[in-house]
Amino acid sequence: MATVKFSVKAKSENPTKTVVDARGFKIIVDEPENLGGTNHGANPVEYVLAALSGCLNVVSHIVAKEMGFKLNGLEIDLEGDLDPAKFSGMKTTERAGYKQIRVALRPDTDADADTLDKWRNVIEQRCPVSDNLVNPTPVLISVVK
Repeated sequence: MATVKFSVKAKSENPTKTVVDARGFKIIVDEPENLGGTNHGANPVEYVLAALSGCLNVVSHIVAKEMGFKLNGLEIDLEGDLDPAKFSGMKTTERAGYKQIRVALRPDTDADADTLDKWRNVIEQRCPVSDNLVNPTPVLISVVK
């Protein structure tokens, strides 16, 4: 299968607020007021969790259909632990990103526990966002004047 390219364009509105254009959809990225933002949108690390939840939802439904069971609905609870020290410019050996992300899938289905365990394993293998979080992905940042 051919590689598909995805892209977005973003513009800073102020030091904490970024407006992202994704296929004509506007995404507002901002920090809460207690972190110096204007609270006009979720912050970047919340969007990481949101992206993961959206991808898990899509892959969950595809895999359930392939496995032959009905997935009536899905609730996904996500939480992550992050030490803001490096982001804040403090000297630390901690990484800047999440130390761990925990996901609880709550499927509305009659599938048995063995089927759901196999379903979860396939989802983990096939979710592109999860793959990007679990495996190193080169990020090439350049400055263009």
